[in-house]
Amino acid sequence: MNLFKLSIIAVAVAGLSACSLEGDDGNDGAPGVDGVDGQNGLTSLTVQTELAVGDANCPNSGVRIDSGLDADADGTLADSEITSTSYVCVPGVNSVSSSELLTSLNNEWFVAAQTEVENNKAVWMNATSGESAASSNAAFTATVNSREELDAMVANLRGKAKNVILFVGDGMGVSTVTAARILDGQMNGLAGEENQLSFDKFPFSGLSKTYNVDAQTPDSAGTMTAMMSGIKTDVGVIGVDEDIERGDCSTVAGNELVTALELAEIAGKSTGIISTARITHATPAATYAKSADRNWEDISDMPEAAVTAGCSDIADQLINFEANLEANFEGLDVDGIEVVMGGGRRHFLPRDEAFNSPDAASSIEGDRTDGRDLTAEWQTMYENGVYIFDQSGFDGLDTETTEKVFALFNESHMQYEADRSNDIAGEPSIAEMTSAAIKVLDNNEKGFFLMVESGRIDHAHHAGNAYGALHDTIAFAEAVDAADKLTDDEDTLIIVTADHGHVFTMAGYPKRGNPILGKVVNVGSDEAATAADGTPYTTLGYTNGLGFRNLGDVTNSDASYLAGPDTGRKDITDVDTTTPGYHQEALIPLSSETHSGEDVGIYAKGPGAFLVNGTNEQSVIFHVMDFAGDFVSQAESAME
Repeated sequence: MNLFKLSIIAVAVAGLSACSLEGDDGNDGAPGVDGVDGQNGLTSLTVQTELAVGDANCPNSGVRIDSGLDADADGTLADSEITSTSYVCVPGVNSVSSSELLTSLNNEWFVAAQTEVENNKAVWMNATSGESAASSNAAFTATVNSREELDAMVANLRGKAKNVILFVGDGMGVSTVTAARILDGQMNGLAGEENQLSFDKFPFSGLSKTYNVDAQTPDSAGTMTAMMSGIKTDVGVIGVDEDIERGDCSTVAGNELVTALELAEIAGKSTGIISTARITHATPAATYAKSADRNWEDISDMPEAAVTAGCSDIADQLINFEANLEANFEGLDVDGIEVVMGGGRRHFLPRDEAFNSPDAASSIEGDRTDGRDLTAEWQTMYENGVYIFDQSGFDGLDTETTEKVFALFNESHMQYEADRSNDIAGEPSIAEMTSAAIKVLDNNEKGFFLMVESGRIDHAHHAGNAYGALHDTIAFAEAVDAADKLTDDEDTLIIVTADHGHVFTMAGYPKRGNPILGKVVNVGSDEAATAADGTPYTTLGYTNGLGFRNLGDVTNSDASYLAGPDTGRKDITDVDTTTPGYHQEALIPLSSETHSGEDVGIYAKGPGAFLVNGTNEQSVIFHVMDFAGDFVSQAESAME
């Protein structure tokens, strides 16, 4: 292989497919003797390929020249036929104007950023051309000459997504994404900051404003209702609009909202819900339930007045989702949710020891006071369905033949990722659940809608444990990667976002590559930096919450709740802050760390992903999914 710097001669060569040189004509020679006819020779071919900025062989762009013999006479030069390859490279800049810096133009960061901009241009043109989904491997452009042509081209993109997957990292604010990205990189031998989580690589991103109608800092019920229905609502209510009065059953009727999952179900698509929290918790519940209070997870949680008034608990609504949806629309016939995986068995079982699961952690696992076993009701309702409660049952799942799956892996929430190996009967990771769900759902030729929540990011933050929150975020990113690999950008929209953030900060001036869970070490130093009080401090911290805990190897973030708040500055000189059981210092003492009110990220790829940009109301996410999947129109057509 030869590398050349671009020169006048190289420019001339680069403009030719093949060439030969001729000299002056000589005198005619004597006639020769006729020879024997020979066989046809092989054709020599030369192929040029333009190289973009950032190419490994020509960092500043250039041309690769391949030559060889066309052995199979097909008119093309296959890789096996190439006998010589050379490169004509554009050299690095060695002269600049007075307004330019030579060090910038030849700097690897500068060149890499230039390449990224060019890729982003190509992705945008690719996404808006109407001929392909948003991908980082764009290969064509589109041109419009009027606003009318642009509108028509964008309209042509509606309904291109056969499948839609919404990933929600509960409590995964921007600082959580950044810290998890660094930790993931450091766990893989990098400095960390340059690392990318799976969804960091998505071609489109924007911000989401998370406030509820009645709250500056939101809760998960109101935020998820906005994402699933396209309508913002109040704190603490699920699947209903702002005209509801929280806790008043009588205000539910007439204020119910239709969700993206329900529309997909009506349209004939397969549907699925996954959460590492209880499946009746606010975020997953907002996909299927209508409730005046997020806490009405089972009948024992409801006031007698609500039960008497005819309101159903959230677990009951999940089991009877199919019947409830059909009752809302005359003549509708749906087949129910295909995949449900998460925690929360206690809300489906009666308060009776006889109904305990084999891996029950409590002496009486169930909470229901109406004597009903909803898991048994589900199995009666769906005779071809599979009910699962542990890792063994999950491992035995046949995703090609299984029609429906109902998996409840824990009495309450599933384990934290860092603590998952300690589960009594074992439970799958969020990536494993996501992969299994997609393999079941994609058996439907009409496509599917899937919502995946990592609920325990939020819970670890509430406990003031960055270790737990970041490991659950990394596991969440692995689930996104698994989904991306199992689907096609041409027909699957994937959106990754959060419902809200937390009062979780990255502070100080730590040097590059400093352990993200460690104490701050300043640039140029090898010793921990100290605050004005003479003691070291960590990069990560919380504004409020339970505060300092030094629990060593304890991997259950909730262990923090065994004692009261211990806030303010602590001398952590001799404390290993990188252990699973270290809980960061907090300023304001509270029984639990709180949500934050800042914007959160939205990351997207696939059909319609180009609509994710700028700063958006959180309710816009529903409308992006509806545009990509054409849910409303397809549902309306199905009911005609």
